[in-house]
Amino acid sequence: MTKIYGTGMYDFRRHRVAEYPVAADGLPLPEKPPESKPGSDVPSSMTLIEIQKDRLTKIAAENWAKTADSGPKKPFSPDLVNEIYYTELTVKAGRKPVPLQRVMILEVSQYLENYLWPNFSPETASFEHVMSMILMVNEKFRENVAAWICFYDKKDMFKAFLERVLRLKEGRSLTIAEKTNYLLFMINAFQSLEDEIVSEMIMRLASLECWHSLSYGRFQMELCLNKNLIRRWRRIATRAKDATKRGETFDPTTIVEANFLRNIIEEFLVVLDSEVFCKPKKDEDDDLVDVHGSEDVNDSCLLYCERFMEFLIDLLSQLPTRRLVRPLVADVAVISKCHLSALYRHEKGKLFAQLVDLLQYYEGFEIDDHKGVQMDDDDVLRAHYKRLQAFQFLAFRKIPKLRELALANVGSINKRADLAKKLSVLSPEELRDLVCVKLKLVSKDDPWSERVDFLIEVTVSFFEKQQSQKEAINALPLYPNEQIMWDESLVPSINYSGEGCLALPKLNLQFLTLHDYLLRNFNLFRLESTYEIREDIQEAVPHLLAYVNNEGETAFRGWSRMAVPIKEFRITEVKQPNIGEVKPSVVTAKVTFSISSYKAQIRSEWNALKEHDVLFLLSIRPSFEPLSSEEASNATVPQKLGLQYVRGCEIVEVRDEDGTLMNDFTGRIKRDEWKPPKGDLRTVTIALDTAQYHMDVSDIAETGADDVYGTFNILMRRKPKENNFKAILESIRDLMNETCIVPKWLHDILLGYGDPSAAQWTNMPDLIKKVDFKDTFLDAAHVIESFPNYKVRFINSDGTDNSNPCPPFRIKFPENLESMVHALPGNVISTQTSNDASSMQDDHSDKVELVVEAYVPPDPGPYPQDQPKQNSVRFTPTQVGVILSGVQPGLTMVVGPPGTGKTDTAVQILNVLYHNCPSQRTLIITHSNQALNDLFEKIMERDVPARYLLRLGQGEQELATELDFSRQGRVNAMLVRRLELLSEVERLARSLQLPEDVGYTCETAGYFWLLHVYSRWELFLAACAQNQDKPTFIQDRFPFKEFFSNTAKPIFAAESFEKDMHTAKGCFRHLQTMFQELEECRAFELLKSTVDRSNYLMTKQAKIVAMTCTHAALKRKDFLHLGFKYDNLLMEESAQILEIETFIPMLLQRQEDDRARLKRCILIGDHHQLPPVVKNMAFQKYSHMDQSLFTRFVRLGIPYIELNAQGRARPSLARLYNWRYKDLGDLSYVKENEIFQRANSGFSYDYQLVDVPDFHGRGESAPSPWFYQNEGEAEYIVSVYMYMRLLGYPASKISILTTYNGQKLLIRDVINRRCVPYDFIGPPHKVATVDKFQGQQNDFILLSLVRSRFVGHLRDVRRLVVAMSRARLGLYVFCRRSLFEQCYELQPTFQLLLQRPDHLSLNLNEFTTFTDRHVEDTGPVQLVSGIEEMANIVNYKMHQVYQARVTSYQSNQYSAYPGQSAMEIDASEENGTENAEPSVGEMDLDNGTEKDTSLPPDAISNGSAHLDASVEENGNA
Repeated sequence: MTKIYGTGMYDFRRHRVAEYPVAADGLPLPEKPPESKPGSDVPSSMTLIEIQKDRLTKIAAENWAKTADSGPKKPFSPDLVNEIYYTELTVKAGRKPVPLQRVMILEVSQYLENYLWPNFSPETASFEHVMSMILMVNEKFRENVAAWICFYDKKDMFKAFLERVLRLKEGRSLTIAEKTNYLLFMINAFQSLEDEIVSEMIMRLASLECWHSLSYGRFQMELCLNKNLIRRWRRIATRAKDATKRGETFDPTTIVEANFLRNIIEEFLVVLDSEVFCKPKKDEDDDLVDVHGSEDVNDSCLLYCERFMEFLIDLLSQLPTRRLVRPLVADVAVISKCHLSALYRHEKGKLFAQLVDLLQYYEGFEIDDHKGVQMDDDDVLRAHYKRLQAFQFLAFRKIPKLRELALANVGSINKRADLAKKLSVLSPEELRDLVCVKLKLVSKDDPWSERVDFLIEVTVSFFEKQQSQKEAINALPLYPNEQIMWDESLVPSINYSGEGCLALPKLNLQFLTLHDYLLRNFNLFRLESTYEIREDIQEAVPHLLAYVNNEGETAFRGWSRMAVPIKEFRITEVKQPNIGEVKPSVVTAKVTFSISSYKAQIRSEWNALKEHDVLFLLSIRPSFEPLSSEEASNATVPQKLGLQYVRGCEIVEVRDEDGTLMNDFTGRIKRDEWKPPKGDLRTVTIALDTAQYHMDVSDIAETGADDVYGTFNILMRRKPKENNFKAILESIRDLMNETCIVPKWLHDILLGYGDPSAAQWTNMPDLIKKVDFKDTFLDAAHVIESFPNYKVRFINSDGTDNSNPCPPFRIKFPENLESMVHALPGNVISTQTSNDASSMQDDHSDKVELVVEAYVPPDPGPYPQDQPKQNSVRFTPTQVGVILSGVQPGLTMVVGPPGTGKTDTAVQILNVLYHNCPSQRTLIITHSNQALNDLFEKIMERDVPARYLLRLGQGEQELATELDFSRQGRVNAMLVRRLELLSEVERLARSLQLPEDVGYTCETAGYFWLLHVYSRWELFLAACAQNQDKPTFIQDRFPFKEFFSNTAKPIFAAESFEKDMHTAKGCFRHLQTMFQELEECRAFELLKSTVDRSNYLMTKQAKIVAMTCTHAALKRKDFLHLGFKYDNLLMEESAQILEIETFIPMLLQRQEDDRARLKRCILIGDHHQLPPVVKNMAFQKYSHMDQSLFTRFVRLGIPYIELNAQGRARPSLARLYNWRYKDLGDLSYVKENEIFQRANSGFSYDYQLVDVPDFHGRGESAPSPWFYQNEGEAEYIVSVYMYMRLLGYPASKISILTTYNGQKLLIRDVINRRCVPYDFIGPPHKVATVDKFQGQQNDFILLSLVRSRFVGHLRDVRRLVVAMSRARLGLYVFCRRSLFEQCYELQPTFQLLLQRPDHLSLNLNEFTTFTDRHVEDTGPVQLVSGIEEMANIVNYKMHQVYQARVTSYQSNQYSAYPGQSAMEIDASEENGTENAEPSVGEMDLDNGTEKDTSLPPDAISNGSAHLDASVEENGNA
């Protein structure tokens, strides 16, 4: 193979599933760069046998492990804890604070849950015992599993443990690794403020008591600035005085809270100052020292310093901790000391320096700490001027040497250099007196106060003008460049294991301000997209085979689908900057490239490029000589690729070789003038990032750097679905530049402050007092069931009691709505059990009366299409509570466990909301097109006119409906409807014997309505009022009788005046609706442009608009420009949507009169299932980017309603996951319906765990890193699938799931080999990962858990819940029992699974899918010993099928003779191949035995031999 110069040896394959690198059997992993190399202690590098033989595994088995084969345990031994701590959990030196492999083995064996915690005593527990618990908790956080849950059973003891932790350092010196682990525990604790016990103990450290450790000057200054704290401080002093009066010795300065933070900060400063650098050992040969100077960096101290920065950033980025900790950080001048430290400037201190800068950003954040109010640019500027003015007054009065500074204008002392120069005139003593005594910025006792550079740094940092955050964000390029792309501390490699920290913001529980909220999301979204772009570049560039030709220029031997060499690049226009800016307003360029070398499919992809698509310009300059192995091991990825520069750009237009415009959607080229593109050359006009261009040009001018724009030689594109990051980033940046008007009722909750229930509907103004529930209730009993804690009284419309009420119902709610809160169970409000509800029904005396009005709806009209569509779902009381809450204003949070009818409930909310607030508009947002289409299809089955529905985005084509709900489709439908209605108007005119030209336009039809229709109706009503005693009067005198003569039956019965009057009003209502629709069509008649019509439809006509969250983020600017408005927001799948993609849809409209129009926000999701997908593990683990807004709201304690009855799965299957929910029961449907009562034919049980041993001596393997496979499980699962198909189970009713992509591909390969060749087996409905199958379901699920060494990411209980809840009738889990049964987090599910045999139990007496056996009756059980026996069973079944086919083939040869069909049927039945009912009793006809009856006999033996051989193969793809 041709050697690729300039790329070196590098694995450019991308691996989406990230965990730990695993060496393939016998093959070492390739070396990785130092910054990304996981290290030698790779947890998964051990084999299963090594883990089983490991010393720790044996100790666990003897002392605490709870497994099926574990015997009696030894008594607790503190010496064993000490011995394990010192021999297994401590490290001597290096960047790792713990030996990760040893910690993982201990944590998985439940060392904390079964040994350390049960035997913890606050009085007797040793230091080693407490530190061991700290390490185990840290490991749980690193693994992203619930860390505090095991402590909940003994809360008082947990408080005592935390008290021990806070006092752990007293009288003891810790090693640097112990200090790091201790610090990491504190970081994790401060990240868990939603946990009441943790919060109660940890928040003491950030209380006012910590000000006891402030210097006196700083203390005075802070109290003067915050006078409201004086009273609180006096209360603290009073407590001390009271204790003295009682004769107790109480010194407030000695309590833990007073000194903890000060001590830990000073400990850090000692490490930073004296321990980070160590003298390197001299080389024995030539006495050379380290190239970085006379000192080398101690890696363990470096990690400690980085972690400490992370700790302080966390404290200052949350308001509750920031308020009182910030003065302490400023008093010690941590940031100034870090800036002056040697580590800040050292090459190895790059990450530390980035963290210091992030800390400085948060220390100076634009917020009033004590009011919690964001400061705008004017407030910040005024505060800065005020500070400088006070300093100048001081200098003028008391420091003669600073007279020049005192009289200078503000502009001349704004900048750092100018201020430092002015201060340099002071002597060291004068400077010290100014800073420590007069300004009180630092204490005089601080040893650093002797340093002049430190004093100047502190003063300058305090008085210099900071760049506005808004200016900083606007100056930031939206496209990543090569410097950010390969910066490991900003965009880490995929193999981030959670051991180190990163220079990234975190999505915490709370945010300082909306600007802070947006900025963190902006940075993370930008870096996540940078990571994906980096992956695409690393995938595309190596295929180009870059080299240096004889002329010394870069050339390319290869080709890439996504990247093409540039023929010509030139900048065409650079426009003047806008007022107040320095960057150009527009920079455009033209790029020419050829697509001649591509095949038709790839040519069409390049030809599909259009306006606003994002491209990347790459500059590749490979080295002339190939890199040596040593150079390649030390080279960065860009060096290996030969990559010099990366710049992003956006397409303005694309032209072909003749200069003809391609893919124009602006209307410049009419549809009938369109021609296919000509030639192979394409010229793309692109808009460059103006901020990046300004930075590059400034660099060239100031430092003489290369001209980046003269070096581009590759143009790269990306897949359209993955390339929408720029529009979303622009939307976020626009929000930061606007005055973000979030509704007042939502603002504080969004930031994480205030009363969590403040936005609940019971606390909101402007409630709807009387709600018309329309078709929500099926009968009166349904109403009574839905409000068990109310005394329901039915009345008529006139207020009289109704003894025989019929739907529909209006409900008037009592004034004291607080009593309705019981209908809203949440994490704060407890639910009442059904027993409580039934016991309360007997006692009506304490119940509030609920008045329910049963009314007769008006007759909608005489035609079938006039009749409203009716709901048939019998909603549960909880679902009715959701509908009530959703209709009322405020925030409604709905947790919908699997199968609980989330979509039906959401649709009914929309239906009731439309009828109660017909003038309001509702926006529907979902994560996926599939969910949006499901929701939309159900809305159409409700009584909401189709003309008010609109579906935006690309997924509209997948809607399974006859009607087109896209913008263009709705416009066309309105125009067609207009013609239909006008013809009806003409028919009405003829029936009234008037000229037909009244139906010429909507306008003339409107006049016709007023002059002839409505006037006749008024005269008719007046006549009726005087003739109510005549039963036939209406039939005789109704003015529109002839128009309605085409109804199926006569409209008037002439039996009673009242009935006929009711019918007459219905007929008039039909006419009224007809003319109202015409009035709505009038705008489409007046507007001639298709664009104008579709915009009008979206902004005015549609009442319910649906789109995905991505579409909302992409098109926000367009929505604002068009004046899009909406009153209500309903969001489905909201626990799967990124935080920022949930927030943007709340702000798709401009404010009205300084207030937000949004009245209702309904979030529906399930935080117990999988979170949003974040591809880079670092952003997921470190920055919590996968935290959805829904999940954060739940963590904050905002009340939510949890749907509590599932109708998807058998009750026995639901028990596998319903423990995760509060009170999840089953609907009567799944208890009583026959389909759920019958057993799964051929299987003894409806669910089972099947233990899969090693296959050919192997369990899990990883052909490449993070690409886990388990051959034994793949073969076993496919055999079981084949067995089901041979019994007659439809393929469409079986799905195979697995937890890893590697296993998914392996199973597909095995299916292609063993199943696809046989038409009567074929592939299953789906082979997918658990993550991709979320939101879907099937009757039968075969699940492979893959892992046999470590549990892996299934430890995330959310993934387990999704895996267990996909099946309706049967679930069969294939895994390694010994591994999963001891996983603490998965215990509730696996304890249930292990109550049944762990060998597959079959019922071989059943030959078809039909069985009368009850689900609890196992029948005769045959336990399958393993993979080989299952393969033999399948072979036997296959043989039977072939015998049946032979019989069928032979009988067909003699089909001319009578009487043969009976023989054929008998043979078919004997071999169990007859057709049966789909899903629970029939094989699908497409795959039946009659499909191929022409099989020759020799095919039988060949097929059987092939199948037998396939069992012997190892299954490698």
